[in-house]
Parts: sequence; C-alpha cells; structure tokens
Amino acid sequence: MNDGTNMYQVLTPDGELLENIGDKLDAAMIVKMYESMVLVRAFDRKSVHLQRQGRMGTYAPFEGQEAAQIGSALALSPGDWMFPTYRDHAAAIIHGQSLSRVFLYWMGHMEGSISPQGKNIMPPCVPIATQMVHAVGTAWASKLKQEKHVSLAFFGDGASSEGDFHEALNFAGVFKTPTIFLCQNNGYAISVPLSQQSASKTIAQRGAAYDIPGIRVDGNDVFAVWLTMKAAIERGDSGLGPTLIEAVTYRYGAHTTADDPTKYRDQHNLAEEWRTKRDPIDRLRKYMEKHGLWNEMREAALNKKVADQIEKALIEAESYPKSKPSDMFQHVYAEPTWMIQEQEQELPQPKGERGVTA
Repeated sequence: MNDGTNMYQVLTPDGELLENIGDKLDAAMIVKMYESMVLVRAFDRKSVHLQRQGRMGTYAPFEGQEAAQIGSALALSPGDWMFPTYRDHAAAIIHGQSLSRVFLYWMGHMEGSISPQGKNIMPPCVPIATQMVHAVGTAWASKLKQEKHVSLAFFGDGASSEGDFHEALNFAGVFKTPTIFLCQNNGYAISVPLSQQSASKTIAQRGAAYDIPGIRVDGNDVFAVWLTMKAAIERGDSGLGPTLIEAVTYRYGAHTTADDPTKYRDQHNLAEEWRTKRDPIDRLRKYMEKHGLWNEMREAALNKKVADQIEKALIEAESYPKSKPSDMFQHVYAEPTWMIQEQEQELPQPKGERGVTA
C-alpha cells in the first residue's frame, strides 16, 4: 500500500472520497462507524467531567483519536485478541466491553478489567509497550493452534522508544505471527514530541528492519484505518505474518486529567487546528450527509440514545459495591506468599472483611 513514509488517506477532511469504496464498505458499516465514534466521544467527555467532580480517579482522555480506535476495533472478529493501553477504552467498548465496566476500571475496581464472555480483551496496559510482547505471544499461540485469530496491540508513539517495541517486532517478524501493531501517533509521549524521540521520519518505516510491512495512515480517517486493518488481518490469517500500522492522529486534551498540556505545546492553536480542520467525526458526517445517509433528525435521536446509554451505565457502575483496601492483595499469586500475608495483616481492615488469609 505504501513504503511507510507516504500517508494513506481515503476520506478527506471535507468528506470527499479519494478512492472508490463501494465494494468494500456498505452503508450499514459507515453508519455504525459514525454512531460508534459519537458514543465513545460522549463517554470520554462524561468521564472527564466525572473525574473533575471527584467521582472517578485520574482519567486518560482520547478525544480526537476516535477514528483510529473505532476503525481498527470494527475490523476485528469476536475471537481476535485485543491488547489496549490505558487510552484505548474506545476500542474496547466497540469490541464488546460494557460502558459500566469501563467506568468501574477508572473508579478503581479490579472488576473493571474483566473481559466479556466470548471476547479476548486484555486489561488496559499502563506500563509502556509491554503489551506488544504479550500480543506476539497470543498470536504465536494462535498460529501454533492453527486458529484464524489475530492479536492487535495498541501503542503510542512513545512506546516505539521502548525495548519491548523492538523485541516484539523482531520476534513477530522471525516467526511470522499474526500480530497487528497499531501505533496511534498523537505527536507526544506525554510531553515529549516525536522529533525528540526518533530520527526516523515515521514509525511505520521501522517495520522494514524486521521485514514487516509498515503502513502509515491518516488516523483521523476511519475508512483508511478500517481498510488497512482488514488488509492486515487477511495477511495474518493467510500466514504471511505481522503488520505495523502508524495511525497519525492527535489528542485534543491532556495526557491525563492530572496533566496540563499548555506547559509543553501550543494547546490553543494546535488542538483547535486539528479539531476544526481534521476532526474524525465531522469529516465522516460531511460524507454521510452528502450521500443521504444522515440528517439532523437522526443526529438528535442518536445523541439522546447515547446520553441515555451512558447515564444507565454510570448508575450501574456507581451502584457497584465499593472497593476495599484489602482488594489489592487478591489475585496477585495463586497461593498467597508469606510477604503478601504479612502485608495484609499489617493493613487495618473493617470488621468482618475477608482477605487472602481468611
């Protein structure tokens, strides 16, 4: 498709097509893409508000990166493996994770990491790049078992500076595992711009060192992401090995709600330029309106549906039993070690609370 330096784009910011997609994307899928992006953006904004109100812990917003996550998640099959980072809850939601469970995760419940039955969604990975190695492992297992499943590892541009990135790509390239490495290059590893992380022009071109195709796509173009993912899945299922995808995008807000982006970038001009000229939701809506797939009535109905859905999930999450300090000792080891037992015994516990030593 390209050599890792060219940008693959299908849908322009003005909602115009650069190639014919008639035999690849039908109207139902296009509408689903749009509805999914509207849902997760509303969820993201609600979560930021909840954190500010003290009803949720530190939160990692993803607004601006919806197309990269939704386009990739919708391309997956139910049995495929997903390895999200702490910013990829949009992808997890669209792949089958419930809104209420994602709320639980950010409210500090360990139950927030439980994958829905029938889906292989791993818990959000906070350590940078370690999930890439895990994804190679499950992909290798799928290959050995002759299963038609790919493993999708999300990561950011900062992760490409970690050793795990190179180890994962090297192993995947050698053993031709059906792994898809999807980098959401939003320009910053917290506060460090990509220009200060790497001399490479792109992240996608690094795949060449491991004989892995590296594709650079417009990460705010949901069509380009979906089509690239489909090609990568077909490649993996056919036994041809992994693919490295670099989705160029931008996070409008802070790295997390504990961060102030104005300290390291021109927040007003940069974020507003991306929001007003390259927004993934706006460009898809322009296309849909031009082709009679969307109107104001459908937009109003969708917004109400989404608001009701999120509110219902929030009520469910906030009705969940509160976490206890002793929960941190659960599921650390199959059999509690003496150190774990000792630490729990030193922790003051409410009367009647059970721990790992009970």
